[in-house]
Amino acid sequence: MTRRTVAQLALALVLPAAACGGDHPAGPDPLASCGSRATQITLAVGAYLSIDPASDSGCVTFPANAAADSAEYLVVPQSVAAIPGQTAPFQLRGGALGATVALAASAQAPPAQRSSVATTFDAFLRSLARRRSYTVPAARQPSFAGVGPTGAAAASPPTLGALGTFTVCATLTCSSFQNVGARVKAVGAHIAIYVDTLAPAPGLDSADLDTLKQVFDSRLYPLDTAAFGRVSDIDSNTVVIVLMTGVVNKLVARSNQCATASFVAGFFFSGDLDPRFASQFNHGEIFYSLVADSAGTLSCPHTANQVKQQTPSTFTHEFQHMINFVQHVLVRRGNSEEGWLDEGLSKYAEELAGRSYLPGDPATFSRYAIDPVYDAYQYLSATGSYPLEIPEDNGTIGEIGASWLFTRFIVDQFGDSLPHRLVNSASSGAANVAAQTGEPFATTLTHWALANWVSDDSVPGFTAPPELRYTSWHFRKTYQSLNSQDAIHFPRPFPLVPSVSGGDAISLSGVLQSGSGVYQRALQRGGAAGFGLLFTGSGGAPLPLAVAPRLNIIRIR
Repeated sequence: MTRRTVAQLALALVLPAAACGGDHPAGPDPLASCGSRATQITLAVGAYLSIDPASDSGCVTFPANAAADSAEYLVVPQSVAAIPGQTAPFQLRGGALGATVALAASAQAPPAQRSSVATTFDAFLRSLARRRSYTVPAARQPSFAGVGPTGAAAASPPTLGALGTFTVCATLTCSSFQNVGARVKAVGAHIAIYVDTLAPAPGLDSADLDTLKQVFDSRLYPLDTAAFGRVSDIDSNTVVIVLMTGVVNKLVARSNQCATASFVAGFFFSGDLDPRFASQFNHGEIFYSLVADSAGTLSCPHTANQVKQQTPSTFTHEFQHMINFVQHVLVRRGNSEEGWLDEGLSKYAEELAGRSYLPGDPATFSRYAIDPVYDAYQYLSATGSYPLEIPEDNGTIGEIGASWLFTRFIVDQFGDSLPHRLVNSASSGAANVAAQTGEPFATTLTHWALANWVSDDSVPGFTAPPELRYTSWHFRKTYQSLNSQDAIHFPRPFPLVPSVSGGDAISLSGVLQSGSGVYQRALQRGGAAGFGLLFTGSGGAPLPLAVAPRLNIIRIR
């Protein structure tokens, strides 16, 4: 689970109802040679379409603008591939109809991709769950007095004060494990909290732990099981264990990573539940959390108050991963969910937990929701740099932002029951989304890409079609508010800034990546002649079918 240092900000939850450029040689562009193969575009304001360049050699033409007012189109080259890791360079060139035209090359360096040790670790764990290939720990010590996950199956939850031994992933690749002795400090109806016996003093006191237990037990556990489905109980102790241990703190080196690479706040390790391996690990439902360490004796310093504030959102995130693994692997004996969708659902779980505090406690809502909103900002700042469908063993903040945005969009479009259907399914990835929405995955991707710009666009005379809207967020107002509060982390009032030019002067290039698109505004003066666009691969070659290229166009005015 990723945790980053972002100032605590007041998120403006506003309900709508209450680019990447590149160099290519300048020179003549024979758009006229498209001839009869071109797709002729005639769109009313608010109308849109998505074109497969294989159907028209990548050629589209726009009619002359007979009106006195200017016209504007949003053009989004996109990959609608259903498989992670599909990429291809592209170029989009504009020109006047019936003539060749010299195009000026544009150059705009994409921002560096931001990652962190925590995002990489989270992606690694999701990949590990999907591959189901674990490094088995060395022989383990027996649990204290036979109590805990390494003891015999229990018929009731652990008792206060009981000791247990756990085997905990001790590196960012889970290549080694550490035995941890821990004592039960709080027990609820659904949760039991163990604390490492070697945790630094003073740590969380009994009142702090009881508060966490209450949040887990009465709010987050019921919320996540209702939204995503039931969790297993393979150890027959009737509870999910929260193990707070310094081994999690030490996953990040104090010497150089605390300030530059964030930290790991907690995680779920699928080996504990995997039917093939659970007996070699902890054979139970466990969420691992760091411990309070205000002096930084283990790694990065974490005060008791910080741990109290951060642990609940980390728990709800990781608990979704746990439920998802249980439903896909244990219940339906299939593969675990693809990492990009699993992560999107966990970021949605954070937001959902925050919303449970509204309308009375907007500060707590902001604390839960700020991470997904920040991640989405990174994605929208450079959509051409990040795929939606994250390849295995990868993961950046922008990619995670794409996962949450897409999940948020499809829940808005297909209802609050969609996450439960996605989790309680034998399918995964794009096939799962298509099966549960009843809509082709490519269509959903196209709608999402357009919605990222037009959902709350306020151009006079333009209203986004219902299928191109987020209904739960008004992102322009949200990000404008965050920009006014913290221009360092949110430097623009709205992060998505398409390239802009006359339609006949478009010169856009970049890389198509699975699920994502690049944004261009095409302007046409009143009375201006028609223009054409040529959408191809690098050097004018056809785009590969594997990337499933689409040219999405919507008329804004």
